[in-house]
Amino acid sequence: MIILGIETSCDESGIALYDEERGLLAHRVYSQITTHAPFGGVVPELASRDHIRKLVPLVYAVLSDAACELADIDVIAYTAGPGLAGALLVGASIASGLGYALGIPVIPLHHLEGHLLSALLVNPAPTFPFNALLVSGGHTQLITVFGVGNYHLLGETVDDAVGEAFDKTAKLLGLAYPGGPELSRVAQYGRGGRFRLPRPMLNSGDYNFSFSGLKTAVVTLVKDLVLDAQTIADIAHAFQDAVVDVLVSKSINAMVATKLDQLVVVGGVGANTQLRQRFSEVGIQQRLKVFYPDVEFCTDNAAMISYACAARIKSDHIQRNLVFSVSPRWELGELASH
Repeated sequence: MIILGIETSCDESGIALYDEERGLLAHRVYSQITTHAPFGGVVPELASRDHIRKLVPLVYAVLSDAACELADIDVIAYTAGPGLAGALLVGASIASGLGYALGIPVIPLHHLEGHLLSALLVNPAPTFPFNALLVSGGHTQLITVFGVGNYHLLGETVDDAVGEAFDKTAKLLGLAYPGGPELSRVAQYGRGGRFRLPRPMLNSGDYNFSFSGLKTAVVTLVKDLVLDAQTIADIAHAFQDAVVDVLVSKSINAMVATKLDQLVVVGGVGANTQLRQRFSEVGIQQRLKVFYPDVEFCTDNAAMISYACAARIKSDHIQRNLVFSVSPRWELGELASH
C-alpha cells in the first residue's frame, strides 16, 4: 500500500510517498523562509498562497523521484491540525480533491502525532512504550507514548514554546530570520561563563516548562551592553545553555518517574546540535537509549505524516467515512475522539 502524505501546517510545504513494505520512497519539503523573511515572521495569508502554488508541482516531483504514477497511490494522508487555518485548508482541499478524482481514501492526521512517530523512521527505532520530548516553535511537551494513538501528557510549557523563545531572543539580539537556527549557529562561537541566565521551573517538581522569563532575562541583560559580535555570541551561548539544562533535567526526571529507558527527541528544536550532544552524554550516564529522527525529519515534513497514516492503518486506528475538515487548535488529547 502506497500512501501520499501532505503537510501544510505552517510555512513548509511537504509531500511524501510511503510504502508499507518498502518504507519511505521519496519526500520533498519546500520552505517559505525567503517569503516571510522581510516580515520577521510567518504571514498566514502569504503562507496559504505559497502552499497553493507549490503543492501540486511537489506532488509530481515526488512521484517522479519514486518512479510512481498517480494511479499507484492507495491512500492520501494530510495534516488536519494543529496549525494555521488557511494553510491547513490548502492541504485538505488538495488531498480531498485528489482523493475524489482517484477514488481512494483520504485520511486526516494530527501534526503532533506525526512528530511523535517520526523517530520510528530511523534504524534502529525505539519500541513502545517510550517517552518523547516534543520541542518545536509551537510546542514543548513531555509525552509517554504507549502505542499508536495512545499518548499521555506528562507536562508542557505554560507560556512560550522553546522554539518561540529561541526566535524571540534571536530577534532581541538582531539576528537574521529564522531566528532559532541562527541563534544556535551563533552560539557555537560564544564563550561559556561570561553570562549566567536563569533556568525557569528547573526545580518545580513537575514536568512543565516556562521560557518567557528567560526571554525577559535577556531583555534586561542587553539594556546595558554594547552588542558586538562576540557579546551576541556569548549571550546566545548562555541562552542555549539555559534551555538545554531545563529540557534535559525535566526529561531525565520523567524517565526516572516512569521507569522507562527509551527517550525520543522530536520536533524542529530536536535538530539542535548542543541539545543532542547533551542528551547523548546523559543517556550514556543514565543508561538510557536516546533516539532522534534524522535532521530532515525534525522540521515539518510529510514523511512523518505518511508514516503516521501507515501506522494507524496497521493498528486499525483509522476512522472510516471521514469528512473534509481541519482543526487549527486540535489538542493531542482529543485525538481519539476526532
